[in-house]
Amino acid sequence: MTQVKICCISSIQEAQMAIRSGANILGLVGPMPSGPGIISNEKIAEIVQSVSPNIDTWLLTSETSAKKIIAHHKLVNTSAIQIVDELKKGEYQEIREAIPEVKLIQVLHVKDETTIHEASRVDDYVDFILLDSGNPNADLKILGGTGNVHNWEISKLIVKSVNVPVFLAGGLNSNNVEAAIHKVQPYGIDLCSGVRTNKKLDVIKLKTFFHNINSA
Repeated sequence: MTQVKICCISSIQEAQMAIRSGANILGLVGPMPSGPGIISNEKIAEIVQSVSPNIDTWLLTSETSAKKIIAHHKLVNTSAIQIVDELKKGEYQEIREAIPEVKLIQVLHVKDETTIHEASRVDDYVDFILLDSGNPNADLKILGGTGNVHNWEISKLIVKSVNVPVFLAGGLNSNNVEAAIHKVQPYGIDLCSGVRTNKKLDVIKLKTFFHNINSA
């Protein structure tokens, strides 16, 4: 089964809606320079405490040093940390030593073939890689939640070249998820806007999405 992460969860009610629909993982967005779904660390901790331990909770952090990432995690106690910006190699080990039970996910924003080399650079240090469509080099960093599809040919090559499972994100919805899975063959998929209406989680869109992903 393809793993499914519903991101930008904003409340306990949305968390329960996503879980009932079939989500394995909840994405909880901490302070960011831009993008959807940002909630307070207090709200993230509240949501984490409300869900069963068998549901993975991922903190999305824009911090770029081990010390700050560890401090951020201590405020929320999620089961995993999704690092949405670039991190130096040595920082991963520091995080591992401080919180060894917490999974690490590195986001890579797919631009061109150079992203394949970026993936090879980090795959020894993390549990998962997540491929998205942001632009961390913009004047105001765009670190996810764009609703834009990137080049799946590159994503497919990354899936084949790395030693860790890969999640696919970026503009996924019920209309294109089957094609994305067949094309890229990711371990899991991640979406935010594709199952929302007016920024609110939409139970009808969730139902259609999970029907289509099960078909895939």
